[in-house]
Amino acid sequence: MPVVVMGMAGTRWTDRAGRIGGAVYDFGVEREWLARPAGRLLWGTDARRLNASIRAIRELPDGAAVLDVPCGGGVALRGARPGIRYVAADISRDMLTRTRRRAARRGVDIELAEADVVRMPFADGEFDLCVTFNGLHCLPDPATAVREMAGCVRPGGRLVGDTIVRGAGLRQDVAIGMFRRAGLFGPGGTTAAFERWLDGAGLLIDRLDVSGAVAHFAATRPGVIGS
Repeated sequence: MPVVVMGMAGTRWTDRAGRIGGAVYDFGVEREWLARPAGRLLWGTDARRLNASIRAIRELPDGAAVLDVPCGGGVALRGARPGIRYVAADISRDMLTRTRRRAARRGVDIELAEADVVRMPFADGEFDLCVTFNGLHCLPDPATAVREMAGCVRPGGRLVGDTIVRGAGLRQDVAIGMFRRAGLFGPGGTTAAFERWLDGAGLLIDRLDVSGAVAHFAATRPGVIGS
């Protein structure tokens, strides 16, 4: 599993989450019996929607390339399979270590990249699919991150993922405020703001569904290869 190391061009937005919340999050999200009631209680969402989005990885044809950023502890690895190039990127070495271990347990061959999501070390259009799960709301500049992710996928490629959004309800907004004060969440945004970020990145929105405080989305980079 090769590792690409890049200079950190901004806030190390996952350091604290990686050391404090990473282990708790990994434990919960991998166990549906815990993830479903926790997701419903905290965010008013159906955690099974995450698994449905992860299937986009497994549905890629052989030879396709997928970028998982920020990969966190490797939750999306459940969608990885032989025949697909899988690159897991994160600014947190702790998260990359978790991902490496999870990939080894699953017997999945992946590449690891330590990189800042607002300055990623990948060529324009290098990937067929970029996935981003449970991470955009942690970033200090999510709009720029979305533009960077969009640039990594080829024309006709997709960006698929989810993010926690404000405005779903008082209980959820209070929880978001608590996580922000703890330094675990960034400024985030509403569903409307997130839609503007996708549009501003030049993406065509295929799907934007909100389940409680979690927005699930899929968007396509317009154009065709070679255009």
